Amino acid sequence: MADGVAIARGALVLMRMVVFGLTLGITLISFQAYRKRPSERLQYAFVGFAFISMGVAITSVITQLSAGEVSPFERVFFQMAETIPFIIGFAMLYVSLYR
Repeated sequence: MADGVAIARGALVLMRMVVFGLTLGITLISFQAYRKRPSERLQYAFVGFAFISMGVAITSVITQLSAGEVSPFERVFFQMAETIPFIIGFAMLYVSLYR
């Protein structure tokens, strides 16, 4: 049973690294597009993807930090801290698409 849990955790870590790598790739592509053709829309898209990448990274770190014993207040604080970059990132993408 413990071996199955260890394998599942390893798979989860690998999947999180893949998601983070994909978000970094999208961020890099959007930055290159902005550098090639500077515009306000591409700038907002780049910033949005950068915040989404940050949110993915923070989520992975916070999940590891909050795996132990934490108070309900700390758990809510961690969840708020990991949600804020996603809010900013998706707001920037929204602005880039509708400006």
